[in-house]
Amino acid sequence: MSKDRFKDQFAGALAGAFREQYTDVFESEGDSQIFNAEFIYENLEKPKDPKMGRFAFPVFRYARLLGDKPQDIAPKVAQEAEALLQSKAEGSPLVKAVATGGFINAVVDFESQATQVLEDILVQDSRYADSKVGAGRKYLVEYSSPNIAKPFGVGHLRTTVIGNSLRRIYKKLGYDVVGINFLGDWGTQFGKMIVAYRKWGKDLELDNHAVKGLLELYVRFHAEAENDESLNDEAREAFRSLEQGDTEHRELWERLKLISIEEFQRVYDLLGVEFDVITGESFLNDKMNAVVERLDKVGLTRVSEGALVVDLEDTQLPPLLLKKADGATLYATRDLAGLIHRWETYRFHESLYVVATAQSDHFKQAFKTIAMLEEAENLPEKDRMSGRVKHVDFGWVKFHDQSMSTRRGNIIFLEDVIDKAVSLAREKIVEKNPSLKAIDETAHMIGVGAVIFSQLSVRRLKDVNFDWDEVLSFEGETGPYLQYTHARLCSLVRNYPEVVEPGIKVELLDLEEEQRVIELLADFPIAVADAARVYDPHLIAAYLLRLAGAFNRVYQRKGDNGKIDKIISDDKKLSAARMALVKAVLTVIKEGLYLLGLKAPREM
Repeated sequence: MSKDRFKDQFAGALAGAFREQYTDVFESEGDSQIFNAEFIYENLEKPKDPKMGRFAFPVFRYARLLGDKPQDIAPKVAQEAEALLQSKAEGSPLVKAVATGGFINAVVDFESQATQVLEDILVQDSRYADSKVGAGRKYLVEYSSPNIAKPFGVGHLRTTVIGNSLRRIYKKLGYDVVGINFLGDWGTQFGKMIVAYRKWGKDLELDNHAVKGLLELYVRFHAEAENDESLNDEAREAFRSLEQGDTEHRELWERLKLISIEEFQRVYDLLGVEFDVITGESFLNDKMNAVVERLDKVGLTRVSEGALVVDLEDTQLPPLLLKKADGATLYATRDLAGLIHRWETYRFHESLYVVATAQSDHFKQAFKTIAMLEEAENLPEKDRMSGRVKHVDFGWVKFHDQSMSTRRGNIIFLEDVIDKAVSLAREKIVEKNPSLKAIDETAHMIGVGAVIFSQLSVRRLKDVNFDWDEVLSFEGETGPYLQYTHARLCSLVRNYPEVVEPGIKVELLDLEEEQRVIELLADFPIAVADAARVYDPHLIAAYLLRLAGAFNRVYQRKGDNGKIDKIISDDKKLSAARMALVKAVLTVIKEGLYLLGLKAPREM
């Protein structure tokens, strides 16, 4: 999709106005690129009060560079921009430039905007807000990444739904996206599991939902090891033998891996989560030595107390441990091998790791090591991944303010959470609409949607405290509220047999509530782009709540007679205009829910 023409027109006029008013500054400082049309376009903001304008450029940020006061910059540039807009307009200009404090605001002609927005949505349907900005750019998104031989707990919910949503968002923007599930299928934890299974798990049935039984073994191991340190020694020895190819240990590990993947896939199917590549740490076993050799060759490794480390020359970061004193490899070593393998395989534009904030130092160490290696090897810029890798971190998921720990056994199974959510959703449906067809299918959409939205409606870096009453409410800022709004819109469309097409009389949509909805519809491409820019689907979730709230104010608006001002009335032209608005809102909410990973029921 091309740029927003109103935004583009305003940015172009401002760029010309800045050049005209501050030519001497640009010539002496050489900073004219800061005020070119592309820069201004990317840095336009939304006024907090929609009545102040559609876009705003914060001139106060550049007062020092321009050598002028913000209150003097804004009027001069706005007047110059307005003259440019007037001179290029055929008839009345689509955008007006207005100085407001330290901002220059764009006031957009409503009828022109409404016509473009509604026609774009009605013609493009789910392709509205699609973009080619990512064309030719490869994006990797690693998410979910549970450990095998352990249940899929609610602690893995946020990485799974954030990553799944980002994968969809970047695809919409035209990127070539690879969604990666990087399983934790190697490491000393499997030495512990081997020991636990050998001592206490002989009677464990591995053919029927064995993961919960494996969790009990894992918890027991840690409980026993608190009083018997020799168990940890046995575990280290067991993992060493696994690394060396012990046949018995290898067969058990393969069995546990297969069981776990089957368990995980059932949960992914319930959530509607997809991946393009499923791999694991073990895939990198034969690739680690090459990484260590490269680091050795450029003199970045040293021996510390028998272990092999990389000194990161950073007081805020400890050295990165490559190999323990006993020669065992670590997660960090495999992650370095994974970074290099992905770069060599994909030559990505950006690679995202959707992993909890608790792993921040680990990624800082890994990324710093890669940067030091590339610098030491004097690689040309085009061959470096430094700056292209990003840790997309997020806060904890808590139940009643309690965090979870697999080692201690206080873990909540995600499948149990989904089942309960679906069950509660079904109860609400039976209570409110017992004659609804496909109750079970709809309950699944609502229950799963509620669980997913509970994670994405909160800013990525904030913790989430899961509360059933809030999550499943059909009112307020919840997934079911958005799904219910979608179902209500579908009902209106079913009750209006005429075909909704472009070319409606937008001037009839003259109510303040209707105009607010149109302004928000125009913001959908911005919300999608902003979510991608800051790696946070929350921005789309928050946008959908604003749009649904604005439409519901239209739907519930009372006329001068005190009665609800109906969408469909005897006034055919007005009904057609309002139904075009309904169809547009329906389209955007459905697509927005899809980007978040939620399904949109047609009836509730």
